[in-house]
Amino acid sequence: MRSRLLKVTVMSALLAAAAVPMTGPAQADTGPRLTVDPAAGRHPISPYIYGMNFTDEGLAAELRLPVRRWGGNATTRYHYLYDTTNRASDWFFENISEENDHPENLPKGSSTDEFVDQDRRTGTSSILTVPLIGWAPKARDGSCGFSVTKYGPQQRTDEWRPDCGNGVKPDGTNITGNDPHDTSVEVGPQYIKDWLRHLTRTYGTAARGGVKFYNLDNEPDIWHSTHRDVHPLGASAAELRDQAYKIAAAVKTADPGAQTLGPVGWGWTSWDYSGLDQETCSRTGCWGDPPDRAARDGLPFTAWYLREMKKYQDTYRKRILDYFDMHFYPQAPGVAFGNGNDPATNALRLRSTRALWDPAYTDESWIGTQVRLIPRMKDLITAQYPGTKTAITEYNWGALDSMNGALTQADILGIFGREGLDLATLWSPPSAAQPGAYAFRMYLNYDGAGSRFGDVSVSSASADQGALAVYGARRTRDGALTLMVVNKSATDLTSPVSIAGARRGTAAAYQYSAASPSAIVRAADQPIATGGTFTRTFPAGSVTLLVVPRSVV
Repeated sequence: MRSRLLKVTVMSALLAAAAVPMTGPAQADTGPRLTVDPAAGRHPISPYIYGMNFTDEGLAAELRLPVRRWGGNATTRYHYLYDTTNRASDWFFENISEENDHPENLPKGSSTDEFVDQDRRTGTSSILTVPLIGWAPKARDGSCGFSVTKYGPQQRTDEWRPDCGNGVKPDGTNITGNDPHDTSVEVGPQYIKDWLRHLTRTYGTAARGGVKFYNLDNEPDIWHSTHRDVHPLGASAAELRDQAYKIAAAVKTADPGAQTLGPVGWGWTSWDYSGLDQETCSRTGCWGDPPDRAARDGLPFTAWYLREMKKYQDTYRKRILDYFDMHFYPQAPGVAFGNGNDPATNALRLRSTRALWDPAYTDESWIGTQVRLIPRMKDLITAQYPGTKTAITEYNWGALDSMNGALTQADILGIFGREGLDLATLWSPPSAAQPGAYAFRMYLNYDGAGSRFGDVSVSSASADQGALAVYGARRTRDGALTLMVVNKSATDLTSPVSIAGARRGTAAAYQYSAASPSAIVRAADQPIATGGTFTRTFPAGSVTLLVVPRSVV
């Protein structure tokens, strides 16, 4: 998606923590009942749901981050031989070379090599993006797609490189008919094979510790917007299928153990519409009868895409798509990439995580329907291409510099595990000092010694998930039962908790809240009565982890 990460200071993070109103010593309200059954609803939690895009090394090492993605608009057009990306509509359609002290050694030491190097140091699996668009920078140069000298005056130009324009004429119309060769050269399957040959020679194959995952481009259904200097028309369903066939097959030829993820649609409209549909209907309003529908036998784009990927496997006895990957950003104003300063938006942010799973929730944006994103993905896979895994390689609910964002992120990670998502990578990850990072710490390093949330989801329920959410998981390593409780409300809640089959004993407790926004606190242990019952007060706007030892449950 967007190529620039959010930047906030630690001070702004601490100030934003006040956006979740907290009660003082007032008496707690009666909270909803929480019930956990460690013997029911069991399924593995994939470690890859706790991933990020472009995480800094310190945080990745601390969390032992499971997976990290090199993605975004610029990665659609990257040439590994020149270590150069085209920044497309993000920055004046310019070729920009990555900093490199020894460009004469390329492709050794490229920015993608450095990305993988970091991941190897932190024990993280890498996702790299491979191009389907058919174009990559022509050289390690500073050329741009819409030269003012060549194509005339434009509404905006790069202040540092004034010959590079935004491709929009002074009258507001787009420049058309420009030459893609101004910036780029054609690339295809052989380019992919050559790049992966370099990667496997440098790092080994995926099966031997090399790059494990490859995204089949980035949001190709909006190339006509983001990369219109080389792809001004919307990509048809047939184009996206045929390019996926060629490029995914090239990946599998070069490294048979590598895993591919596609179609990597930008968001909600990507489910039903191809790029050709989106580009045409955004101009003409033809959403009820999009031009590409007949070519898909009347199917929504994603259903058709999965069907076509299965056809390939049926024909060639070879799977070339491993993960069904779709991006998702909440569309209500102020939520994704927003701050934690507005109480109404904060409440909506916490509510809107229901779009990930809840069939009773109508999305409160222009989407205006029941999204139930993860179950929807699974239903579509069951219907069209069984055995495919699920991925969301870009998402962001915003306000990661505030307690509101941390609560939301903690809730999202719990949902991912409970709903059985296979892989997720947060776009614009928090800095190590921001509250959003503590949401990840609660699952990946809650005690500062590397202890993690459980890896086998178990049945857990709240009488009011919107106020007090609970997620349970058994930890294979030591048999402990871990319970993550997120108090989304502005009041302390005292709730009865019951754990089926538990004996008398004690659970350790860890807590993150606005009372201590720069640390996870070891809270008071929780006594558990015979029969597995107890009552606990969960502070307003807090995340509490209870670790019940195997001897108790």
